[in-house]
Amino acid sequence: MNAEGLVEVVLPGKVEPEGLEIRHGAVPVAGPGEVVIRMEATGVSFAEQQMRRGRYYDQPAFPFVPGYDLVGTVLTAGEGVEPGLAGTRVAALVKVGGWASHVLVEAADVVPVPDGVGAAEAETVVVNGITAWQMLHRKARIRAGQTILVHGANGGVGSVLVQLAHAAGVKVIGTASARHHDALRERGVIPVDYRTEDVAARVRELAPGGVDAVFDHVGGRSAVDSWHLLAPGGTLVAYGSASTRDDEGSKQWPVLKLLGRVWLWNALPNRRRAYFFNVWAGRALAKNRFRARLRADLTQVFGALQSGDVTAQIAAQLPLTRVGEALRLAESGTVAGKVVLNP
Repeated sequence: MNAEGLVEVVLPGKVEPEGLEIRHGAVPVAGPGEVVIRMEATGVSFAEQQMRRGRYYDQPAFPFVPGYDLVGTVLTAGEGVEPGLAGTRVAALVKVGGWASHVLVEAADVVPVPDGVGAAEAETVVVNGITAWQMLHRKARIRAGQTILVHGANGGVGSVLVQLAHAAGVKVIGTASARHHDALRERGVIPVDYRTEDVAARVRELAPGGVDAVFDHVGGRSAVDSWHLLAPGGTLVAYGSASTRDDEGSKQWPVLKLLGRVWLWNALPNRRRAYFFNVWAGRALAKNRFRARLRADLTQVFGALQSGDVTAQIAAQLPLTRVGEALRLAESGTVAGKVVLNP
């Protein structure tokens, strides 16, 4: 019924971005409870940068198709799927498999994208938006009038996080290199230069009693400093170990070390809490609850995009076949926003 072929990107092993392979095949067929999404936008996230180095903590065995999330139109629906789903624009969080022209997904895992939100715009806030929303509202439980510290406030997650926090009436201090400071000020963020300033000292000046929450994607030493900046009752949400991106050795160790610290901190009688945030937590145990929460939260994020509380930041759009270039660009650290891939 469909003359189109499948185009997908394969990560064959630990390779430089140019080593990614383009493979052609047949468009997948939707089985019971499944849909085939014709991809309109997918993106390059930190996970794929880790995966090509073999350093993402639960990546599948090589070779595989990367791609953490995607937005597209439902092409076909399998048996037992709401027939009205065909032809609608949806988003899906998949962890791997998104870098393809057609992606097979369980129908229960797709979230409708509201009218008027473009595919590339929506793509910028799928993994980043869900991560930001859940850390703010489900972990730190921020409230209007509080003060938070966001590391990498110009990054993929950071930029969505500061906008959602601002919309919730929260005062935001954000670390970033100097070239991003003007953009952050426009978003109501008090910027701190982590390269030239003593971040901890500057944050203490701005929030003498400590901050109500810190969002830290750096891990390592930074997480320890972050913990010490919390006010009583405050929350540290660690969500990565960017500081170890280029390390050799165990990919589990930085995460385990951080989890150990989190456990220890939570055992201390000091009214502060620490979390290591993983967007997939709870999926294995309670799939339906996980899906309901993902749908509710991503719907809120899409609503913030529609209302203008969150602005989509698209750094560049490149076709899937130029994925090597796209990955290089995302890893260069020179762009603001999300590098989006189109079919």
